[in-house]
Amino acid sequence: MATYDPRTATGIPTEPVGSMPRPQKLQDAYAAYDEGKIDKSALESEQEAAVQDTIDRFEATGAPIISDGEQRWSSFATYPITDTLAGTGLAPSLAPGGQFFAIFADGHGRQLPKLVKGPFEYQNYAADSLKKSIGKTRTPMKQAVIAPSMLALLYPLTEPVEGYSREDFEAKLIDECEKDIRQAFAAGAARVSVDFTEGRLATREDPRNPWTGAGLLPHFIELNNRVMARFSAEERKSIGIHTCPGGDRDSVHSADVPYNNLLPEMFTINAGYFLIQLASEREKDPVYSSIGKNLRTDADGVTQMAYIGVINPGNPRVESADEVAGRLVRAADFIPAEQLGSTDDCGFSPFSIDEKPNHGSPDYARDVAFQKITNRVEGTRRAAEKLGVS
Repeated sequence: MATYDPRTATGIPTEPVGSMPRPQKLQDAYAAYDEGKIDKSALESEQEAAVQDTIDRFEATGAPIISDGEQRWSSFATYPITDTLAGTGLAPSLAPGGQFFAIFADGHGRQLPKLVKGPFEYQNYAADSLKKSIGKTRTPMKQAVIAPSMLALLYPLTEPVEGYSREDFEAKLIDECEKDIRQAFAAGAARVSVDFTEGRLATREDPRNPWTGAGLLPHFIELNNRVMARFSAEERKSIGIHTCPGGDRDSVHSADVPYNNLLPEMFTINAGYFLIQLASEREKDPVYSSIGKNLRTDADGVTQMAYIGVINPGNPRVESADEVAGRLVRAADFIPAEQLGSTDDCGFSPFSIDEKPNHGSPDYARDVAFQKITNRVEGTRRAAEKLGVS
């Protein structure tokens, strides 16, 4: 685990979620690879160019910790099991046609593959990408990994997989998630956050998407806590949980679901910090209040931090630094300043193919994203000055 003090640069800690919009050229390369028009080395060449550009532009924002933008990943959820969203390189234990992870507000959906046989194991780990990226910068890097609760949806809801029980599958998920986190730290990650975007969606009952009505939130919490139990309190200070109402094609999947259906339960996960969508939330004060009431000072030996979202990746309007500062100062009326941080609401493009319709193009969305991050960093500094946090 790399040594990193999240307060050094900005007083109030600030951190990205993970993904950045892939350039149009890279998205075209993914499509060409799926169609057999280019080979994997050509795809990897475009990925590497996009990673280098991401890191260079991230450094220019002044951010104290950065990511490689997940440019080599099919998506935040599927990187361990497939090379592309179209299913090229799908793990041998899986087949197409599983449950929809989410149906978004604009009507489109994202479908997972399904488990058809055991044993299950990851094909790729987050550290596989991080090892290629970390030498490109001297700025500390964070790494996002997928939650076991998301990948639990690979197992069919209504029928067992022959010769491979759900219990055995989920035990393997816990092992693989622990390994994913440990390998990321071993590769040099200063922080690791676990993507838990399915949390809020689990409290919705959407007849189009049967798993959402299955009451799975307590089980999801349990799976994540089984992972946290594998780590010491000192290690968990640098392990976070990210929650949001989704983000894909500038649309969301659960922003209309009351946040308090999730938040009190989410803070029972014994993680050290939480990255919490808030900039796009219509009524912020009730959420700030809920965070302040439920954030724990002793989560199995660690004081929890709340990194509130001050940037909306789905909206091309760039938030000003003063706007960011104002949101943090207001949040401090409800959340102890020493437990407060800032982040973006979501990854800027959790899926590799993302047209970004509100922005007009992925390349423009990419430009906007780095402007937003620059203002997040500066706004966080201003908020720390106003709140006397150093």
